Amino acid sequence: MGRSSCSLCFRRLVATIALAVAVGAGSHVPPAAAQTPQPVEPAPKTPLPLPTGAIASMTHDVKPFGTTREGQEVSLHTLTNRKGLRVKLISYGATLISVETPDRSGKLANITLSFPTLEGYLGRHPYFGSTVGRYANRIAGGKFTLDGRTIALATNNGPNHLHGGPTGFAHRLWKAEPVTTPEAVGVKFQYTSADGEEGYPGKLEATVVYTLNDAGELRIDYTATTDKPTVVNLTNHAYWNLAGAGSGDVLKHELLLACDKYLPIDDTSIPTGVLADVRGTPFDFTQPHPIGERIGALKQEPHKTKGYDHCYVVRGAAGQLRLAARVKEPASGRVMEVHTTEPGVQLYCGNFLDGGPGANGFKQHEGFCLETQHFPDSPNKPEFPSTVLRPGETFRSTTLHRFSVEP
Repeated sequence: MGRSSCSLCFRRLVATIALAVAVGAGSHVPPAAAQTPQPVEPAPKTPLPLPTGAIASMTHDVKPFGTTREGQEVSLHTLTNRKGLRVKLISYGATLISVETPDRSGKLANITLSFPTLEGYLGRHPYFGSTVGRYANRIAGGKFTLDGRTIALATNNGPNHLHGGPTGFAHRLWKAEPVTTPEAVGVKFQYTSADGEEGYPGKLEATVVYTLNDAGELRIDYTATTDKPTVVNLTNHAYWNLAGAGSGDVLKHELLLACDKYLPIDDTSIPTGVLADVRGTPFDFTQPHPIGERIGALKQEPHKTKGYDHCYVVRGAAGQLRLAARVKEPASGRVMEVHTTEPGVQLYCGNFLDGGPGANGFKQHEGFCLETQHFPDSPNKPEFPSTVLRPGETFRSTTLHRFSVEP
């Protein structure tokens, strides 16, 4: 937050709440019962430093960003608030490609990993900034049972299904239209996923709305409806480096997670079904720790992971907008908070970035992800919050990123 009220916000948001409450509430509710997410904590009282380029009014500019291999035009949307903070999005994959925020001296830098042109997004890539679905994260064996019927999906991550399959939402062209309110400027992306697409039942109407305000907040609101029972789990897969994309690894970033439990995984990264206590483990970020402080200990685990790639249980009631994470980069002073209505957040530290063209030269641990979502493999784990969406219901999810600086 970069202000004296940070500790107060944290104490209020992370007060002890029974785990059953934290994981028992879903975000799939009938429209008549759907509630508007509770407002997030007030914006920082100390404003971001004014960078060069501060402007008199919020703007939304649209330009071409190339064409797909099928000849479809892709649009680039640039959102700018009055303080000069800039967010860029493209209609291919409803993808976040740039977030330019000031450091403590007011110098702007792009703090999310991306490609400079559309070509990088058209092939296989690490989901830089993508909207992923129809089901974010993994489904074991690429199959699950729904209402007594076995649903078979593609297996594109070893034996498992990952991020909606080889041509999931990250590789689809979304319709885009501007969104303007007195407080914010944004883009609404819409995509219709056909019945049977990537094996999923039901025609799904999905919407993702990104809005930027003058408080330095980037908000993402997801909704979806279906005409047949299906499963839905949507997230944004941005990789962050608060020192600036391409500035080196993120291991000195100081991370706090409002999470007392995490999901241990098997050797194919599928949760075992246990909600394990983080205390006394390298997974404990209930107090701020550098990301790299204990990352080496994970390589000694039975599964010998290359770093963090685990889902955490966010404190508080799912469905309410609450703090999930806070990250500070000490050298620049940049701070990012993540608030969400989702029950979980996946911490991933770019373990498989290889420095090659498919990663735009980014190397291992040069970005981290905080993917707000339902738990991996929920369709096969009835003890997890349900991801089933039925006709007449509306999937709703909100995640908010708040950017600030500390002296």
